[in-house]
Formats: sequence, structure tokens, C-alpha cells
Amino acid sequence: MQPRNMSMSGVVDLAAVKAAQEAKAKAEQARAAAAREGGGGAVSPADLVIDVDEAGFERDVLQRSTEVPVVIDFWAEWCEPCKQLSPVLERLAVEYNGRFVLAKIDVDANQMLMQQFGIQGIPAVFAVVAGQALPLFQGAAAEAQIRETLDQLVTVAEQRFGLTGLTVDPEARPGGQAPAEAPVGPYDAVLNAAAQALDAGDLAGAVQAYKNVLADDPGHPEAKLGLAQAELLQRVQGLDVQAVRKEAADRPADAQAQIVAADLELVGGHVEDAFGRLIDAVRRTAGDDRDAVRRRLLELFEVVGADDQRVTAARRALARALF
Repeated sequence: MQPRNMSMSGVVDLAAVKAAQEAKAKAEQARAAAAREGGGGAVSPADLVIDVDEAGFERDVLQRSTEVPVVIDFWAEWCEPCKQLSPVLERLAVEYNGRFVLAKIDVDANQMLMQQFGIQGIPAVFAVVAGQALPLFQGAAAEAQIRETLDQLVTVAEQRFGLTGLTVDPEARPGGQAPAEAPVGPYDAVLNAAAQALDAGDLAGAVQAYKNVLADDPGHPEAKLGLAQAELLQRVQGLDVQAVRKEAADRPADAQAQIVAADLELVGGHVEDAFGRLIDAVRRTAGDDRDAVRRRLLELFEVVGADDQRVTAARRALARALF
């Protein structure tokens, strides 16, 4: 089964002024309630991927969609393409770190929901934002296409509805329970060793140590940040700055030249220049080159941090460049 058009043009239907105002109001109410209760409303990484049935659909999808975009994966045990797509969506839900929630619906056990969404074949993927459904795609799809669609979805959710996503706390208990007091974490020794290796210039050792942590805990924020920083430093080690800059200037359409120059700019503290260079490169390239530029830009976002205003602005610019 070939994937359907993954264009987000239908999202205009989600941007009705009334729905946006209601969604923003509900989100503000939820944040205010969490503040009054003395909590930040943080969720566990385990809460980013949930199984949903007909009984819990209103609570787990419709109500939750006033706080964060909910991506629905319609699947079945007998569906081979589903077995290829679902792990990709689950991994991306963790990687996007609260910018959307993945709801998995078994169509065999939830025939009514399948009919309500008009599902004719699986896998089928929808989004629900502010209580309104948007078809994303049907059938297996390349990860690059899925990422582009998700990037636009979270951008639209933020710009049109004020939904900035959920705060994810690795120490929070699944189900929204308060974080438990815990002893020294199981990865503290490895993380300390990685930091020491980084300080000593042993970049290969630092990279491997962070990868060891992420192999067990893919969503570990400190390890993700450390790995992004170590790999960046490893990439620029030994480069001739002047030669890199000259090649990037002489070959503006060369994706790899722009990627290397952006790495050096970020290491030099020129964050906005690095982001702007890669966004311009996205506009000028296509196919595999464009995807390579986009992936490097997302990696640099990790280095700077998702909460940085420069990252937020660059994400919006990237969405505009892609679509």
C-alpha cells in the first residue's frame, strides 16, 4: 500500500478561530491548575506512547489534544506494514520529547473508532488537535516524510493553538504521578566518565559513553545533549576554518559544504548564523541532500536546547522552508 499525500494543507480546517481560542484557554487553565497544586504537570517518557481504546478515547485523545497534538496510529497484530511503521512512530514520540503524544489503537479491538475515522486500510495515521481530526497518511512511509509531517504538525499546533507540548521529566512516574525520591541514578558513573572524557579531549570515549547510556534509555536528556555536543566537537576537530568558509562561500548549493560550515559556526558561538545557513540550504536543495541538511539542523537544535528561543524561531523557519 502506497502512502497517501502527506501534505498538511488540510490543517487550515484545524485553524478555526473559535477552536484555537478554546484550546488556548484550556491549556492556560491546565497550566494554572498545575501551578496551584505546586506541580509542573510533567509527564514520564512512558506517557508519550499510550494504548487507547473506545472507553478511554475521549479522555486520552480528545481531552489530551487541548494540551498537546495527539498522533493516532491505527494498527493490527496481523498487519506487517504496521510492524514496520509503529516502532518508528514510537521512537519519534520519545525523540520529540513531549511535542506530541502517540496514541496506538488496535482496529480489531476498536471497530467503532475505525468506522468513525473512516479507516479503509492500515496502517493509518491521524492527528487530533484541539478536538479536531486531521488525516496525516496511510500506509508505510519513509522516516524523512514522517519527520517533515510531524515538524509541521507541532509548528501549526503551537502557532495556531498555543500548544507548546508537554514537559517531560525522566524521573516522573508513568500516569502523571509525582517524581519519586530516588537514590543515585544508575547512569551517574557513566555520565561522569563521559564528561571527564569530554573535558580531556577524548571525544571518541565521550561519544561511546553517552551511546552506552542511550542504548538502555533512549530518552535520557543529559546523555542526548552530551552525545550531540561530543559528536559536534568530533566533527570539527582538525578542520581548517578558513578553507571550510571558502568552500561554503564558493559552493552555496553544496549541502555538505554548508553542513560543515554550520558546525563550525555553532562551535564558534554563532548560533543564528549556523541555523540560518542550514535553513537556506534546505530551500536550495532537494532529495537526499535536503534530508541530510534537515537532519543536521535537528542535531544542532539538540546541542543548543529545545527551550532556547533561537531554536524555536529556527523550527518555525524550517517548517516554512519545507512546506
